[in-house]
Amino acid sequence: MQNAVERELEVKLVLSPERSVPVPARLSYFTDDPYAVHIAFHIGSDTPVHWTFARELLVEGVFRPCGHGDVRIWPAKVDDRGLICVALTSPDGNALLELPSVAVSAWVERTLRIVPPGTESTLLGLEDALTRLLTPLPADDLWLSDPWSQDEPKDGEG
Repeated sequence: MQNAVERELEVKLVLSPERSVPVPARLSYFTDDPYAVHIAFHIGSDTPVHWTFARELLVEGVFRPCGHGDVRIWPAKVDDRGLICVALTSPDGNALLELPSVAVSAWVERTLRIVPPGTESTLLGLEDALTRLLTPLPADDLWLSDPWSQDEPKDGEG
């Protein structure tokens, strides 16, 4: 059974220190993908722009700068408003986004309530999958037995 935690919000795409534009976005978290968060930016094209990254990165980024490479996140304040800054890098370009801290923090809290940190692996079913994979089947007896027949004469016999 998949549970989802979603939140529509408006983020700001920072174009320069003096200018930003609002971009509608959706944060999504799915229990069948418990380590990841998804964000879709609706930029006026036929399909939204999707990014997926570690939930742990967003959880940490609410409190302190984190990440490297393609996704970097840090908290900030502008005009006494709390923000979560997200820097995204791809071969197509870079983007700096400002997300409202209160909305993101509340959404992250909801994801942590349905899947507490450290319990993600239980949702993946790895233990059951490994058990099924490693449990011998009757046909496996043919592969596990000695390939050399016991009937054959040993060296020097004959």
